[in-house]
Amino acid sequence: MFNVPDYRVRTLTDRSVNENGAFVVYWMISSRRVQWNFSLDTAIMWAQQLGKPLLILEALRSGHKWASDRFHNFVMDGMRDNRDALKDSGVLYYPYLEPYPNAGKGLLKALSANACIVITDHFPSFFLPKMIFAASSQVTCRMDLVDSNGLFPLFKTDRVFTSAFSFRRHLQKHLPKYLLDSPSSAPVTYRKLPALETIPVDIFKRWEPIEDSLLNSSRRDLSRIPIDHDVQVALKQGGAKTASETLCAFLDQRLHNYASDRNEPDIEATSGLSAYLHWGHISIHQIFWDLMRTEDWTPDKLSSRTDGKRSGWWGVSENAEAFLDELVTWRELGYNMCSLRNDYDSYESLPEWAKKTLSDHQIDAREYLYDLEVLEKAETHDVIWNSAQRQLLSTGTMHNYLRMLWGKKILEWTVTPQNALEIMIELNNKYALDGRNPNSYTGIFWALGRYDRPWGPERSVFGKIRYMSSKRTREKLKMDNYLRIFQPD
Repeated sequence: MFNVPDYRVRTLTDRSVNENGAFVVYWMISSRRVQWNFSLDTAIMWAQQLGKPLLILEALRSGHKWASDRFHNFVMDGMRDNRDALKDSGVLYYPYLEPYPNAGKGLLKALSANACIVITDHFPSFFLPKMIFAASSQVTCRMDLVDSNGLFPLFKTDRVFTSAFSFRRHLQKHLPKYLLDSPSSAPVTYRKLPALETIPVDIFKRWEPIEDSLLNSSRRDLSRIPIDHDVQVALKQGGAKTASETLCAFLDQRLHNYASDRNEPDIEATSGLSAYLHWGHISIHQIFWDLMRTEDWTPDKLSSRTDGKRSGWWGVSENAEAFLDELVTWRELGYNMCSLRNDYDSYESLPEWAKKTLSDHQIDAREYLYDLEVLEKAETHDVIWNSAQRQLLSTGTMHNYLRMLWGKKILEWTVTPQNALEIMIELNNKYALDGRNPNSYTGIFWALGRYDRPWGPERSVFGKIRYMSSKRTREKLKMDNYLRIFQPD
């Protein structure tokens, strides 16, 4: 029997478990994987306890903003991996693709009529919180929400942290007691559950599962789905299999120079895991424990100090320490914000000092002014910025350091900071494979002062917001090859 910590679970309804139900439902919406997943562990726990089969519903909606071939294809790669991993497990996997907006409405309610309990994933941004709230009023049995987002449980604090330093101090004080509570690495491998061959035919008939041929295809035809077909499929494949391969390659080949070279566009030193984390194809727990095995780490190596400093606390190498600060501190800082503030994507959520200085300089003259159309097409005067935008357009990713410069220049080149924010969100969420994620909003809002402090000297347009220049970026970074790749012919 699994032991899923209580602090990872919240009950959303006042309905009881239906012990006479035919199966347990796991509605997989953000932790889209069948390993290292507290939600799946919870669903299996209930299935074992009740002696019932398990049904996993993984649905892909078509009606939400920014839905496109790029994102649909990436998610469907993951669906293919999940289907293959669950083959012969006794678990009934139900992958569903909405053929048109709202076509899936009523599916979860129909399943819940035959279910003992519904388990789903907690994800604190985009449309998912509202979708979960709406669904909880429709299901006819108990529904539990499970947090698999980070090493630090989101439900264990109601404090919104305003800096990486303050959050890092909090983690140093409180994270150790949660570190050993990890989800199962292979929950369906050795768990014997009653098999569920099928579900009521009227459900399958109304909401037909995705055909295997579509999941298997290397060139999926999504032309009949009403999504944005102009945002084309990226070369990067989705799914748990590719995510694990990417992690292994990073640990074996790139971790050794991460601290010194991660900001260099010409040197492949970053992990490449952001998109897989966003779509739930890999768990932070898997990344953490695989990393720590390479470091021969044990919990007794943690420092007892709680001073908020970036290095020296984990008791690992400099490269691993630098990676953990990005993976844990900065990533989970964004999840903290999104889980506790509904206005996390609003200009008004910026620190008061940032809003004031931006307001003070809103009427400053701009040397260059660009609208969304020009920026989207990467047609500015700035070669570095254009290259970063073209990388985003073509690959769905952007080099981590250049993403910061990208945001700063949009602030500098637009009529108001509010307009800059709208454009950053639009471009990032439309094209980035890790867009719409709490960590993405951290990067966007950092360009406008979130999690930062006032800087001097005070500048035109920026005021006290931290300034970055393309000239200085070109001087300090190795990027000749990067610019050759992403400059126009």
